[in-house]
Amino acid sequence: MRLQRTIKKEIAFHGIGLHTGKQTAVRIKPAPRDTGVVFYRIDKGAIIKANVHSVIDTAFATTIGYEGVKIRTVEHLLAAAAGLGIDNLHIEVDGPEIPILDGSSMELTGMLLEAGIAKQGKRMPHIIITKPVSYEDSHARVVALPYEGTRISFSISFSHHLLGHQELTLDINEKSFVKEIAPARTFGFLRDVEMLRANGLAQGGSLENAIVVGDEGILNTSGLRFTDEFVRHKVLDTIGDMSLIGFPIQGHILLEKAGHTANLKFLKKLLLSPDCYRIHSEADHLNHQALNYR
Repeated sequence: MRLQRTIKKEIAFHGIGLHTGKQTAVRIKPAPRDTGVVFYRIDKGAIIKANVHSVIDTAFATTIGYEGVKIRTVEHLLAAAAGLGIDNLHIEVDGPEIPILDGSSMELTGMLLEAGIAKQGKRMPHIIITKPVSYEDSHARVVALPYEGTRISFSISFSHHLLGHQELTLDINEKSFVKEIAPARTFGFLRDVEMLRANGLAQGGSLENAIVVGDEGILNTSGLRFTDEFVRHKVLDTIGDMSLIGFPIQGHILLEKAGHTANLKFLKKLLLSPDCYRIHSEADHLNHQALNYR
């Protein structure tokens, strides 16, 4: 078990929201151990803890909130924190959506690393998958299996010549996240843009913050960062969504065509399946040490 972690100093950034198109300022501050990740809508005087039960919408992004107060598109920031093993943060948000920046978690990860990571004097509980547990619907499938570590396997299939079928399996740790996952950008299809905007989404989307896929190929002149950037971004989203359970997950998570909705329904299924996991706490760690000492 590792120690809980926060950042050494606060950081701030601002930018446009992918879906709302509104400018938002964000300030991330260190938080005491056992805090978790807590968002503050300072323009609304609202506190929203990042957990499964605070999610109120999963259409094209993960949105948390309650009683008319919400924060959209939290998954990239949550992924950056989880990918770096940062457990406790206070996040002040002066607006309705986390800025999309370049569409990935790369800038967010860089800012958190620059702030420095501080170990805290208490160990971080984690969830250990002990038996297979799965969620499946007509569109997607998510399965968790016992595994010594944290591994994600993701497969996607699109009826587009550029995407087609992509799959990736990766053991997730700080190094692999920074190098292999954080730079992967969100993506969308040009044919869907009008529909999304008519429904109040993608108001801030552009070639600067998303990969846009047209009939003939991608419209971004900069090209792709990875040949399989699309499935890597789905892994990024998954890391952010899975962190909403409140603890790191030790297990192998396999996902087929999954998105935010399936991810959150899987987490709820997992929480309702106590025979399939156990929570390893500091007390367990101390008892294990005592047994070894004897």
